[in-house]
Amino acid sequence: MPKPNFLILMADQLTPGALPAYGNAVARTPNLDSLAAGGITFRSAYCNSPLCAPSRFSFMTGRLPSAIGAYDNAAELSAELPTFAHYLRLAGYRTVLSGKMHFCGPDQLHGFEERLTTDIYPADFGWTPDWLDFEHRPSWYHSMDSVTQAGPCVRTNQIDFDDEVVFRAKRQLFDMARDNDSRPFCMVVSLTHPHDPFATTSEYWERYRDRDIDMPRVRIAPSDLDPHSKRLQYVCGMHLQDVTETHVRAARHAYYGALSYMDDHVGDLLGVLRATRYADHTIVIVLADHGEMLGERGLWYKMNFFEAACRVPLIFHAPALFKPATIRQSISLIDLLPTLVEIAGDGQAPVSYASELEGRSLLPHLHNSGGHDEVLGEYLAEGAIAPIVMIRTGYHKLIHCPVDPDQLYDLRLDPDERSNIAATAADVAARMQQRARRTWDLDSLNKRVLASQRRRRQVYAALRLGRQTAWDYQPRFDATQEYVRNDKSLEEREASARFPRIG
Repeated sequence: MPKPNFLILMADQLTPGALPAYGNAVARTPNLDSLAAGGITFRSAYCNSPLCAPSRFSFMTGRLPSAIGAYDNAAELSAELPTFAHYLRLAGYRTVLSGKMHFCGPDQLHGFEERLTTDIYPADFGWTPDWLDFEHRPSWYHSMDSVTQAGPCVRTNQIDFDDEVVFRAKRQLFDMARDNDSRPFCMVVSLTHPHDPFATTSEYWERYRDRDIDMPRVRIAPSDLDPHSKRLQYVCGMHLQDVTETHVRAARHAYYGALSYMDDHVGDLLGVLRATRYADHTIVIVLADHGEMLGERGLWYKMNFFEAACRVPLIFHAPALFKPATIRQSISLIDLLPTLVEIAGDGQAPVSYASELEGRSLLPHLHNSGGHDEVLGEYLAEGAIAPIVMIRTGYHKLIHCPVDPDQLYDLRLDPDERSNIAATAADVAARMQQRARRTWDLDSLNKRVLASQRRRRQVYAALRLGRQTAWDYQPRFDATQEYVRNDKSLEEREASARFPRIG
């Protein structure tokens, strides 16, 4: 049996609670709904850091952020770290990236053989936080403009980017179907939607009526928030603008519009899979790098371990390989690397990993034969002043930071995380705290983060002086091999470009 292809569809800042596949009654996402109905839906999937770059680096490497120095959005992913793209190439796969992965540093491929677009975010160290200067709000980070200016638009930076990402990906699928490379492929198509700013075109805005937009379920007075949430309100300037109910509704309205925009692109890609005859032997995987608070608890964006920010959708669609099912054990994005590698290896030989993995294969879950039920998470970026870690196992979630009171929630009885039971469920808290101590040396980690921040700020300051050489990825296109050229006859060129071929 030939090895399956992988088409990984990655969203940015997509909270599963906004999707009908996870119980939402507002969003209109028929293509994602169809993938979930015919696939395996993980109901309790998490990112390992609720921030773009650290989450993506963990997803790529199967490692926790602290194990690879992926502390924040300006951390470099070392070129010596094997990613699933490296392992799949070794297994005979063609690896392709279209869209965002937020790689920082000179290596902008990390195992991908082909990269079809640049990134939407910078690849330098300019977004390095400074835990020793918390009072200074970064000019490059979120503000509440995304919420107070929410509404319909004609065009945005994100739309420009994602239109290109999907165009390049669709064309690549056709090119692979037409060329003579018989290798299976792993293509990652990574969109920036539905990430803020909360703006969408009239076409998608008008798919929803204002009165149908649901509002946040959990309202907490700013004075009653936990210490980290108060820090996030400060670092994002949530105290600097008056956010009204009208603003909140408009932001959520635009977010749903962005979901429908994304879903239409998913439908286009699935249509190309069918047209290229790849559909029957391609595993389609839908996931996100982290969630979005959407005004819950008065918070927006991510950067915390409440469910809306750290849970992610995860759907495997491959009816020929896996029966449709719902998985309720807690798993995380670091589990994707060993899963992809084991599927690609088809059990022919034991996998030899070049570095220790914290991730564990999801194949037992996919085959309905058990599997693990634990998630480890870390937050080490702006808005924090010390490492914040999370453990989810069973129904319980512990959030621990050396400078804050512990938070413990029973998600079966308290899915909205309204009641911190760290004091009243002392036995559970003690057991999970012990697990945290076995996993992390937080004092050492704190020192490593601060040292990395100092180094990167100094390097960035130096590289901004004199002649500057950017690390941002430059897509390479050879126009001499495009369309009609004189290296082949017109008949040969047209025949090679036609799919399916004649004769």
